Amino acid sequence: MSGVVPYLIRAYCDWIEDSNFTPHILVDCEKTGAVVPEGLAKKGKIVLNISSTATENRLITNDSISFKARFNGKSQKVIIPCEAVLTIYAQENGEGMFFDNKLETEGGENNKPGLTILD
Repeated sequence: MSGVVPYLIRAYCDWIEDSNFTPHILVDCEKTGAVVPEGLAKKGKIVLNISSTATENRLITNDSISFKARFNGKSQKVIIPCEAVLTIYAQENGEGMFFDNKLETEGGENNKPGLTILD
């Protein structure tokens, strides 16, 4: 069963753009498969504008976010595995969601949910 994160990324991206705001993602550049512009990451992380107007051929699949965008005047291909996305938010007001992908990447299907019975 695939994780819920890609679905949430797509939903938040649509919701943010439908609200006439600009979707941004914070990415962990050190995750395997992350292809980001060199020299722009700080402390292993990068913030990317993934709006439909800032990207070309943006595609959000169950595995990754890919698009072309211009960085320092040069068009570059960007590929972000969904497990590398730390947060998605609207630039204008900060509304969005944080993701904790540790459970999906570290333990796979053997992790049991941490449920508590409430009275």
